[in-house]
Amino acid sequence: MSKPIIKNKTPLSRAQLEVMEVIWDLGEAGVADVTTALNKQRPIARNTVRTLMQRTEEKGWLKHRVEGRSFLYSAIVPREESLGHRVMDMVDKACGGNPEKLMMALMDYRGLTEDESTRIRKMLDDAKKK
Repeated sequence: MSKPIIKNKTPLSRAQLEVMEVIWDLGEAGVADVTTALNKQRPIARNTVRTLMQRTEEKGWLKHRVEGRSFLYSAIVPREESLGHRVMDMVDKACGGNPEKLMMALMDYRGLTEDESTRIRKMLDDAKKK
């Protein structure tokens, strides 16, 4: 298995994660594209989006290429890897670093279907073998 890209990346703010979601959905996007997408959720200024994208790039999550007078941004970190990072951050902050507390909260507040329970059990069994 390859080394995670995200391992040493600075965590993103909620607004930066919203930008990343748009980039992941579009594949590549300029500031105008991201502003349009985010404005469907809530009003946000183009300059704010530009700043968010620049700072997200500085943190190593985005890269850009120049096309004409515009920057087109694309993700360095895959969406799937980001999810793992966010879950680990939640385990650390909300569960005191204890993943068992996260699983208990999931089961207590949402519950699991029989299929989900079976798949999780298989994942746990596979993890024991490693």
